[in-house]
Amino acid sequence: QLQASGGGLVQPGGSLRLSCAASGFTFDDYGIGWFRQAPGKEREGVSWLSSGDGDTFYTDSVKGRFTISSDNAKKTVYLQMNSLKPEDTAVYYCAAALEGDYDLWDQGDMDYWGDGTQVTVSS
Repeated sequence: QLQASGGGLVQPGGSLRLSCAASGFTFDDYGIGWFRQAPGKEREGVSWLSSGDGDTFYTDSVKGRFTISSDNAKKTVYLQMNSLKPEDTAVYYCAAALEGDYDLWDQGDMDYWGDGTQVTVSS
């Protein structure tokens, strides 16, 4: 399972760090990333970390502002979010998929989902 945390209310330009703690599966065998769903919009992929080669991926709107990383010893993936904008407001979900068995951003390929954590960017 996955447990997401770290959301909250932050002013525009501020920062937050989301955490996604994994358990119950072999962490090193899975790619893990973040999706988000804003009010009235479909859920979209935000950032992804591939296992093995460690490649990272970002949707265009967060490039240069968000950074995904992992602590394999803690089986935890982080999403550092800087220079936050009101349009980043959404429920953020972490997800995991068996490496080599998914297409990037394809939500139907995810094997595990965490509960969402709310991020609100507002003054």
